[in-house]
This record gives sequence, C-alpha cells and structure tokens, in this order.
Amino acid sequence: MSITDWPVGERPREKLLAKGAAALSDAELLAIFLRTGVKGRSAVDLARELLSKYGSLTGLFAAELDDFCKVAGMGPAKFAQLQAVLEMSRRALKEELQRGDMLNSPQVVRDYLQLLLAGRQQEVFLVLFLNTQHCVIASEELFHGTLSQTSVYPREVVKRALFYNAAAVILAHNHPSGSTEPSQSDQLLTSALKQALALVDVTVLDHFVVSSGQTLSFAERGLL
Repeated sequence: MSITDWPVGERPREKLLAKGAAALSDAELLAIFLRTGVKGRSAVDLARELLSKYGSLTGLFAAELDDFCKVAGMGPAKFAQLQAVLEMSRRALKEELQRGDMLNSPQVVRDYLQLLLAGRQQEVFLVLFLNTQHCVIASEELFHGTLSQTSVYPREVVKRALFYNAAAVILAHNHPSGSTEPSQSDQLLTSALKQALALVDVTVLDHFVVSSGQTLSFAERGLL
C-alpha cells in the first residue's frame, strides 16, 4: 500500500507537521528523506530495510557508496543527498560550538562528536581547540588507525594548540568495537597529553570516547 493511501495522521510528513519531528520514529524520518519507495514497497518499508541492514541511523550514515547502492532503490544521488544532510548537521553543530561555552553545552559536544566519529571503521583521534571563553576555534582529526600512547604524539597536539593559540582542548576518539569503556592505554595517553599541554598552559577539559549511540566523558568519570 502506498503511503498516500494511509490515514492522513499516520503519514510521516503530515505527522511531522502536526506533532514535530521528535514524534517520528527513525524509519519515519528516513522515509521523509527518501520521499518515494520502490515497486511493492513504500518509503517507510525501504527505510526499515535500510535500518535493518545497517543496524541504526549511525550505521547507515557510515555506509560506503558501493554498499549503499546495492540496496534496491538507492543510488549515487541518494547517497550524495544523505552526505549533504549529514555535513549540514555537522556544520550547524560546529557553529553552536563556536558560539557557546563548551562547559555549558555538553550535549552539543556529544552530538557533534557522534556525527563525526560514531560508525567509523577505524579509530580516529580528534581535538577541539578552544579559546579562553571555551568556544571552539577549530576541530581537527590528528591521528588515524590503532591509537595508543605511541601512535598519538603529544608534541603534535601541542604544536597544533600553539598554532591556534588555544587556551584549552577537548580530546576525543572513537571505539569501533562499540564499547566506550576506556582502556588502560586510553588513560595513559590522556595523562601524557595533559602533562605535555600543561607545559604550554593549555588545559585538557575532557576526553570523550565515542561509539555508536554512546559517548563516555573522562571528566564525568573522574578520570582527568
């Protein structure tokens, strides 16, 4: 059955306009983005298939082009549209980070890091560089691959902090395994970076570990 044959109150677009986007399920939101389904399947059916294939919206957002296009009804144009929506979301959140005190906007930080790091297939180490008002000056992915105290170089982090004349930083990396529990290596690395940055009067405000749908804060855990 086509979505146009559904009761008006159950159609995703009309439901969003009447109740707001938060009232919709992931599949309904995705269906609005897809706009149309394929023969024999509505946009909601297709959205459910995508979510089942990738496990979550985060998994879908991290999909590669070739794999995405294997789903019936999907292609390069839809992939490009999805990436554009994601990039607009990242930029909108980054604008918020640049305007406000990060200590007063912990959820914005988490949302931004989720969009940047969750679903990535390799570990990525990212640094948010902040000014004296704790607003974001820049966001940089500095290291990729298996991260450890030996593969993340404190001197490189210090160099970038000096380049931006940063007063503080927020560290972040992802765990592709899905667990946000910090390893001993994560804790040793954080300690080494704190010590190195302290020598140039740069404060480490937090270190986040990101996985799909979860974000752990070292500061909240008392690990800083």
